[in-house]
Amino acid sequence: MYIRRTRLSPHKQGALLKLFVAGATARAAAEIIGGHRNTAAGVYLRLRKKLPS
Repeated sequence: MYIRRTRLSPHKQGALLKLFVAGATARAAAEIIGGHRNTAAGVYLRLRKKLPS
């Protein structure tokens, strides 16, 4: 899954997805991939919206 209209590289997007599935928090995932915590939180929000309720 790749997010449209983002400046995150596909590698970082994939890493965030793996960390999301593993259960890491957005803030911890941001530290691991070297991104900003708000960016990771936004990606996590988009992923949660895609999941069925």
